[in-house]
Amino acid sequence: MQLAKFGHSCVRLSEAGRTLVIDPGVFSEASDALAGIDTVLITHEHPDHVDIGALTAAAEANADLRIWAPESVAQMLPALSDVVTTVGAGEEFDASGFGVRTFGGQHALIHSSVPVVANVGYLIDETVYHPGDSFTVPTAPVDTALVPIHAPWSRVGEVLDFEIALRARQAFQIHDALLNDDGKGVVYGHIRRIAGEYGTDFRVLDTGETVDVSG
Repeated sequence: MQLAKFGHSCVRLSEAGRTLVIDPGVFSEASDALAGIDTVLITHEHPDHVDIGALTAAAEANADLRIWAPESVAQMLPALSDVVTTVGAGEEFDASGFGVRTFGGQHALIHSSVPVVANVGYLIDETVYHPGDSFTVPTAPVDTALVPIHAPWSRVGEVLDFEIALRARQAFQIHDALLNDDGKGVVYGHIRRIAGEYGTDFRVLDTGETVDVSG
C-alpha cells in the first residue's frame, strides 16, 4: 500500500488500483489530493480536515465520488447528500475495496468553553490508522500510525503517550501545519527518541511525498 501526504492531516492511500483520501482540509493540498479520487473519509467537521469547496468541485467532476463522514459533516454538505454516508465509532464497512473500521467518537477536548464535536478515527485494511483530532487508541493492532504532532488540544507528552500506546511498527506525522520549522524540529526530536525506545520507526513526510507502508 502506498501512502502520500498532501499537507497537514490529508493523506492518500493507494493499492491495486484502489485509492482513497482522508481529511482533505483547507490547510492541505485538498484539490490535488482529490484529483481522480472516488473515495473520501472525513474524521470531523473542522475546516482543516474538510474543505467544502474542494469536495464540492470533486463531486461535480466525478459522479462516482463517495464520502464517509460523521453526521455533523454530512449536514455541512447538503448538496452532496446523495454521496455522503454517515458513520460513527464502532462500525466496519467497505469503501471502494478498502476495509475500514472506525474508532473513537469525539474530538479531543480543547477547553471547557469549546464545544466537543464528533470525531471518527479510521483503521484502513487493518494497517493504517488515522485518528483525526484525537488520541483514541483502537482495540486492534496498528501497523502504520498517523500521529497528530501539534494541536490546540494537545501537548507533546500526550503525543508521546499516544504513540507509545499504539506500539505501531512505523509512524508518520500529521496535523503539523500550525508549527514552524523550529517547532517541528523540537517535536520530531522527542518523538523519534521516545518512539524508537518502544519499537516504532517515526519518519517525517514532506508534502507530496509517497512511501510504501506495506508490512
